[in-house]
Amino acid sequence: MGQRWRAVGVLAAALFGVNVVARLVIKLAFPDDDTATGRVSLAMFLVIGLILAGTAFRWGADRPLDRWAGDLAAAVAVALALTVFVGPLLVGENPFGGGAGLFFAQIWLYLAASAAGVLVGYLILTALGRDYRSRQLKRYAEMKRTRPRKIVRR
Repeated sequence: MGQRWRAVGVLAAALFGVNVVARLVIKLAFPDDDTATGRVSLAMFLVIGLILAGTAFRWGADRPLDRWAGDLAAAVAVALALTVFVGPLLVGENPFGGGAGLFFAQIWLYLAASAAGVLVGYLILTALGRDYRSRQLKRYAEMKRTRPRKIVRR
């Protein structure tokens, strides 16, 4: 059980770390350039999506959907809370300084990138037939084929 929550914590820390790096790059390299800020933010969301796609691909092969989906949701929720409330403080900004629109836009964009990444990872895994359920069905079919047929006598 501890191993499971450790993996969730590491994933949440990695997702938050991506956000911190993006905020530092924006703060130090592009303090007043809105175009560069938008590009760095887009790159951050892409990296978050890729991390979650890879995690969904990896965890989906070994675990049932309900278990790993809950773990991913917990990691994303923790990382999102840290990103929205703690991330701005690390670079000397107010989390609510941009107004409600920017605050909620951050949340929706983060959730959209997360959902897209998980969906892409799981769809690729399922298309390749390497997800947990497909592997279970394959083992069941192989077991049924190798079992001798029952002969019914009349």
